[in-house]
Parts: sequence; structure tokens; C-alpha cells
Amino acid sequence: MKLLIFGSTGGTGRHIVEQALEQGHTVTAFVRDPSKLDFIHPNLITIQGDVMNPAAIVPAMHGQDAVLSALGSPANKVGVLRSQGTKNIIDAMESTGVSRFICQTSLGYGDSLKVLNRTPLIFKYVIVPFILRKAFKDHEIQESYVKKSKLDWVIVRPGNLTDTPKTGRYRHGFAATDKNIQVKVSRADVADFMLKQLDDQTYVHQTPGVSY
Repeated sequence: MKLLIFGSTGGTGRHIVEQALEQGHTVTAFVRDPSKLDFIHPNLITIQGDVMNPAAIVPAMHGQDAVLSALGSPANKVGVLRSQGTKNIIDAMESTGVSRFICQTSLGYGDSLKVLNRTPLIFKYVIVPFILRKAFKDHEIQESYVKKSKLDWVIVRPGNLTDTPKTGRYRHGFAATDKNIQVKVSRADVADFMLKQLDDQTYVHQTPGVSY
């Protein structure tokens, strides 16, 4: 497939790019700073652009089969990169007829709030309300744009992200009250799950969590 990937130089995005290329996909990485994607592959196309600039996205969208997004920014940074950037992606997809959209957000807010009961007290009562509050709010707005779209979307909600290796062994689609999840998962395994959603109809128009 021809895939357009946003957030390609981030922790999860880089794994998506690498695994997609390993699987034989043709990848277009939409990046603000191409120097941060420091590897070459015959099936990798790099397009420099800012996701906050709608006009820059449309040319990259033409001819793509699907879009994956792992947009992110520092947790304590005030901004609307996730929400407004995602809205710009959705608008470009709808205007060019690309329908399959796999979007990474997070567990821990909205109807997945109860997973915080499985996290350490400092995370639930300090990190989330004081450090992650603005990021989670932007994620909520981001998800609202995706859900209102006409796309064939899947919102992927991982637990706390780690840099441990890909295992291929993780849980997904669990209830927020599930007492067996660890609320953590490697970025490599999140990438694995996101790529599996390209041709799997199980979670279309759903928000599956991903965790060990």
C-alpha cells in the first residue's frame, strides 16, 4: 500500500515508518525537519511540511491508500498540534478521497479514564492532572474531529509508552475497567498494531486500547 505517515520522526512514528517499509509498503513521511529521519530506503519518500499548514498537506495526500498519524509534542507544551493538525489531515483526506485513517491518541481520559486506577498514585493524582492535563485535553478535541469525520477511522489508544523492543504480544480492545492490563506498551508494539489496522475491519469507527 501507499502510506502517508504524520509524526514520522517521533518515538512511535519512526517505528511505523520502519515497520511499514519492512512489510513492503511505499511510505511517504510528512516531516517538518527531514534531517531527523536519518535513513534511506528505496520505498521511502520524504516530504517537508508543517501539519499546521493545510495547503502543504493536500499535495502529499494525492495517490495515497491510507494515512497513519502519530502526532505528538512535549506533554507540558501548550498548543493544538494534535487537534488542529489532525483536523487539517482529515480535511485533506476528505478533499482527495483517501478514507483509511489510523490515528494514535492515548489511554487515560474520556471513556478510558478508569484505566488510571491501574496506574501508580503519583501518575493518577500528580502527572495526569498537572503535567498531562493540557495534552489530554488536546487529545479529546483531536478525537472529536476524527469521530465526526466521514473517514474509515481507527483511533488507537496506547498505555504509557516505553522504548522496549517489539514483542508482538499485547492486549487490545479491552474495557477501561480491565484489572489485568499494565497500562504500558512499547512504541514498537503500538506501531505493529496500527499497521495491522490497515486491512482489518475489527476496529473501524472504534477506539481500541493497547497495553500489556
